[in-house]
Amino acid sequence: MTLSDLIGYLAAALTTTAFIPQALLTWRNKHADGVSLGMYIVFTMGIAMWLIYGICMQMWPVIVANAITLMLASFILMMKIIYK
Repeated sequence: MTLSDLIGYLAAALTTTAFIPQALLTWRNKHADGVSLGMYIVFTMGIAMWLIYGICMQMWPVIVANAITLMLASFILMMKIIYK
């Protein structure tokens, strides 16, 4: 593993885990009033595109981070729609 891979995985871990508190809070409270639907739609689409890019470029830190972030963002987006 190269230093750039290590930095990539560390950045991925930090930015991805940042979504966990929001997902847990939304799930526990059963509402997503503070979450912008438009922003999360665009954001989730952007994360999906980053994942596709990572796959095309075979960049594992990008793939791993965006796969996990896509799941978390999709979960929050789904709760925003359900709890609307």
